[in-house]
Amino acid sequence: MHVFEFIRREHCALCDMAQAMFDELQLTPGSQRYVDDDEALEARYGWHVPVLRRADGAELRWPFDPVALKAFLR
Repeated sequence: MHVFEFIRREHCALCDMAQAMFDELQLTPGSQRYVDDDEALEARYGWHVPVLRRADGAELRWPFDPVALKAFLR
């Protein structure tokens, strides 16, 4: 299973929904970065979060469900 980075915002309901999905599937991001704290991430993603990014550069953007999440991490 791939390690992934969770890119999110503070006080983001969609990001919280993604986190709940991780918890339900017992998945833990390798790292978590906040768009609010990073100008480069802000420029790249803006309000288009949450985003999952694998080490190979592949991204999974919201909306995603457990099936898409599992397929992305295979």
